Amino acid sequence: MYATAAHIERLKPPGRRAFLPWLFMLSGDVQALFKGKTPLPWLGGAGAAAFVALYVTTIYTSLDERRRHTRAPLLALAGLAAVTYALGIGYAGDWLLCFPLLSLASGIVLRGGKRPLGPVILALSGSAGIIAGFRGGASDSLTVSYGTILSGLVTAAILSLFETVAQLRATRQELARTAVEKERLRFSRDLHDLLGHTMSVVVVKAEAVRRLAPKNLEAALGQAADIEAVGRQALTEIREAVTGYREGSLATELDRARSALDAAGIEAAVRRSGPPLAPQTEALLGWVVREGVTNVVRHSGAARCEIEVRGGMDRIRLEITDDGGGVGSRATGTGATSTAGGEAAEGAIGGTGLRGLAERLSAAGGSLESGPGARRGFRLVAELPVDTEDPMEPEVKEARTA
Repeated sequence: MYATAAHIERLKPPGRRAFLPWLFMLSGDVQALFKGKTPLPWLGGAGAAAFVALYVTTIYTSLDERRRHTRAPLLALAGLAAVTYALGIGYAGDWLLCFPLLSLASGIVLRGGKRPLGPVILALSGSAGIIAGFRGGASDSLTVSYGTILSGLVTAAILSLFETVAQLRATRQELARTAVEKERLRFSRDLHDLLGHTMSVVVVKAEAVRRLAPKNLEAALGQAADIEAVGRQALTEIREAVTGYREGSLATELDRARSALDAAGIEAAVRRSGPPLAPQTEALLGWVVREGVTNVVRHSGAARCEIEVRGGMDRIRLEITDDGGGVGSRATGTGATSTAGGEAAEGAIGGTGLRGLAERLSAAGGSLESGPGARRGFRLVAELPVDTEDPMEPEVKEARTA
């Protein structure tokens, strides 16, 4: 599901040239003109040339963001409509195919919901059906009418969908930036309050030690013991604050990874399955995702990165693969080919990022392996027991009881 959504977001909207091949619908009319099968061929040729010029002008001006909201697209569309009705009424036959092209151009110009697209398309479809009925027959009327309404509505829907996706992407990025700013502000405020109070107490008690030391050594030692206790308590609180700031859920890290890969122009395929995980397990896997994706973005030169999380009854497996330059591209990175013990394997590339992760996963009963992918690129695999305890937690508990 993640991969499909990401693929849709990476699709580019159709450009101006994408609508030009539809002009080949008029190739039969142009051939008839050259063969002299059309009455007054010079007039028909002038009408065909005017239609093509106005169609191209309408498409190019309405898909140009600087000119889209000016009068130029509407004037070009009005001229295109006049030529279409003249050719349809005067020649009929295959010239009635100008109406679906006119409807397509109308869908491009009038898309967005602020202009009367629906009534215009219905009017074009009805009038095209009436003209085709008078000049051809009932079958021609239905065909032209259906093609006219379909081409305009489908074109407008597709372009509106792409524009909505672009707006949602921009909104998501803005919300992500706002969330990061709020979190940084919260953390800086908490850290300021914590250290401000602690350092004030330490300064006051240190001054008391300096005053009491020459007169009352026992009292001075008591104040020094208080400084030690305050320092230990501050260390515990700082660790708790940092842990709460740096460790988020695995889902959050996967979303951040997808966003970072998209920003780097790397196709992201994210898949997750399995039961819910303990917070400590999610935190550790979140670290693996962050480190692995950082290496992919900085050093791999990859075009595609796959992240897969599979959960079983007793173990959870996270695998990150890319199609980049492989181990050689990590020569200056932070990656390291590591094993469960946290030591680099033979021939591994040095780096502290993955070594530290391997040590943390090993302490939690898991493992971390990295190296060349099966075909090309780089592969990072982390495994953990489903229920695991963060290796930082014993240190926090020891600090609390010290």
